[in-house]
Amino acid sequence: MIKSELVQAIAERNPHLYQRDVENIINAILGEITDALARGDRVELRGFGAFSVKNRPARTGRNPRTGDKVHVDEKWVPFFKTGKELRERLNA
Repeated sequence: MIKSELVQAIAERNPHLYQRDVENIINAILGEITDALARGDRVELRGFGAFSVKNRPARTGRNPRTGDKVHVDEKWVPFFKTGKELRERLNA
């Protein structure tokens, strides 16, 4: 499911809301999650899961085509851990 399909599905379930309003709400939610992760905060949505940021230290990697060693810089990557309710629903 892509974002436009999500907007459409929520708009269909809530006929009292305009589709553009649903899109603005979803963009606001995703924007707040993104801003929180950029600050290094953790975002927890009970029953769904938790978003956090993890550090990957610098390392020496390998170019798979040539086999040459390459330096890979340190980076921060987003991480998602599923909540108990979501995990149970997926494994029902």
